[in-house]
Amino acid sequence: MRNPLATAAAIALSLIATAASAEGGVRTEKNLSLDLATQIAAHTVATCSANGYHVTATVVDRSGTVRAVQRADNAGPHTLEASRLKAYTSASAKNTTLAIMEASQKNPAAANLGQIPGYLLLGGGVPVKVGNEVIGAVGVGGAPGGHLDEQCAVAAIAKVQDQIK
Repeated sequence: MRNPLATAAAIALSLIATAASAEGGVRTEKNLSLDLATQIAAHTVATCSANGYHVTATVVDRSGTVRAVQRADNAGPHTLEASRLKAYTSASAKNTTLAIMEASQKNPAAANLGQIPGYLLLGGGVPVKVGNEVIGAVGVGGAPGGHLDEQCAVAAIAKVQDQIK
């Protein structure tokens, strides 16, 4: 007589293997083009500049690799790295860095997120999405508050939304 638990485990493994083989070995993924990344960075800096903020905007692709950087005149030297880290964090976590920061402050189980190498939990990182799929992110540093950095990023993404399909 067979063990019912072993039989259930075998069936579960078989279903997982079937699902995995149905996906195949090659995946198609959407990603940011250089042109789109450059547009997002430029719109971000222009939006912040119009509001009197001297910022740097870094745009990364879905894997967190830098695609474009724009630094406004008079943006502080720290804004380069801050914007890159915010973009990387947002792309990696597939969320805004402001939301990630707030969650880490409210949830003791998430309190150590800021200890992940390359993560910066300050507002200003915003994912770029096609539907629900994150294809990149923009990080902004230099406005007098992360929420203001985020507003510039959101406005820039809205300006190119018709190209994000």
